[in-house]
Amino acid sequence: MQSAGKLYSIGYATKPIDVFVAQLKRYEITAVADVRSVPYSKAFHDYHQEALAATLKSHGIHYVYLGAELGPRSKDDAHYDECGQVQFHLLAQSPLYLQGVERLQSGLHKGMNIALLCAEKDPADCHRSLLIGFDLKRRLGLETTHITHDGAIETQQEMEQRMARTHGVAGDLFATEAEQAALGCRAQSRLKAYRRT
Repeated sequence: MQSAGKLYSIGYATKPIDVFVAQLKRYEITAVADVRSVPYSKAFHDYHQEALAATLKSHGIHYVYLGAELGPRSKDDAHYDECGQVQFHLLAQSPLYLQGVERLQSGLHKGMNIALLCAEKDPADCHRSLLIGFDLKRRLGLETTHITHDGAIETQQEMEQRMARTHGVAGDLFATEAEQAALGCRAQSRLKAYRRT
């Protein structure tokens, strides 16, 4: 029986493509799931969808675009608040998002080590932790491991604890550690989630 794969996330901003690939190899990533709503970069052309897919293929790493399913933007007005900011808790209930989750699960069950790809250096500034990692931890008990800009790792739990401290809710006597983590992530999401302009 094949063992289940592991779920990672990685950001590419300002990272040379060779460093990016080396980090993927270090953690034995076999597939990259691109979760950008728009799979192109104005500043980093190596990360345009076609160029990135070709580079990864040349290193034996699969590429799949899941930005329509797991991206931080939505075409559905019901996923936005009155100020035009996407609400991750609503997005995580959508049928399209859930299809993306099923695709991730399928790859993991096949033994693939999958890295969620987006632009942001810090996972705490990105929906790969604030939406996907947060949701998968609670929905499936699946811990996402975030590859930091320098190639170190931070677990989803560690990132959530960092957000609880950052937003002043760590140590709240009337909230459990899980509630503190959720409050910290919600506060961070209010700062970082996509807003329509």
